[in-house]
Amino acid sequence: MTTAICLWSGPRNVSTALMYGFAQNHHVAVIDEPLYGHYLRVTGAEHPGRDEVIAAMNCDGNAVIRELLRRQAKNPEPRLFMKHMAHHLVDLDLGFLRETCNIFLIRDPRDMLPSLSIQLPQPQLADTGLRQQWELFSGLLDSGQAPAILDSRELLTSPRVVLRALCEQIGLPFTPAMLSWEAGPRPEDGVWAPHWYHAVHRSTGFAPYRAKSEFPDRLQPLLHECQPWYDKLFEHAIRADAKGAEH
Repeated sequence: MTTAICLWSGPRNVSTALMYGFAQNHHVAVIDEPLYGHYLRVTGAEHPGRDEVIAAMNCDGNAVIRELLRRQAKNPEPRLFMKHMAHHLVDLDLGFLRETCNIFLIRDPRDMLPSLSIQLPQPQLADTGLRQQWELFSGLLDSGQAPAILDSRELLTSPRVVLRALCEQIGLPFTPAMLSWEAGPRPEDGVWAPHWYHAVHRSTGFAPYRAKSEFPDRLQPLLHECQPWYDKLFEHAIRADAKGAEH
């Protein structure tokens, strides 16, 4: 197994903030959604900035993963942290998952869907990545792995506690530097940042959790589809009151 870390998130799950936090840890080098170009090419999905993303990236996902893991195996330090979207795993050889340390990031669909619908006005279950996350997680459990699951509400409620517990689980030294960063665009941003990262670019750390005050009626059917997948994943999530993580 390589030392590489794969984060399997869905969109609008505070995954970019989490990537920024990991980027502050000098034991880690981060890369932003290296399979995004592959996903757009294979699916034909119409996302903001699609043509620019495809032009900027290697869109052969299998080749991308092979090269990243080759580099990590050759130079184990710093550990590579790859931020991924679970639904980007389309038409790929998933054997590499046996070689990586896998983390999942989830978000309550009541909080996630209103945000997602700003960029994707007619989102579908497949756009959330929730079903893909559960299938990935279950498969990894069956293979003998014990992947960590982070929930965005728990993370934002107590970033220090949750990140310390996560780092302990994946064998990475925790540092308080992971809790804050400078506002504005960052060198690790993908080329799609101008379309998706407006809010996180205003941040300097993990913003306190605030529940959405209203939920659009038009998204209620999708919420009913999403909720069971989220609930199953949340059962395994690190909690904000994780014991032993307060120090």
